[in-house]
Amino acid sequence: QVQLVESGGGLVQPGGSLRLSCAASRLRFGYYTMGWFRQAPGKQREWVADITPGSTTNYTDSVKGRFTISRDNAKNMVYLQMNSLKPEDTAVYYCNARLLIYDSWGQGTQVTVSS
Repeated sequence: QVQLVESGGGLVQPGGSLRLSCAASRLRFGYYTMGWFRQAPGKQREWVADITPGSTTNYTDSVKGRFTISRDNAKNMVYLQMNSLKPEDTAVYYCNARLLIYDSWGQGTQVTVSS
């Protein structure tokens, strides 16, 4: 069973930066599209960004130019560098691994943007 463990969340002031990490295990990492989703209080979980096995990246419009997703296939790691953070980025961030129609999720890490 795929295991995903996120880290790097925390409290940051508006305009600040955070780097989220996701350690993946029990999967053939290089075959998976890896992504980040987030869920704010009272809202549905939403897709933030993903990166294909070939390292093509995709972002939701609200984070383009501020967030960068990357992967290290040698270490089975995926990262989300978040810059110029806004209060509306506050959410629990979840790592996702997708192969065909199959999704696996981490437990989430809280990101709070507040002064």
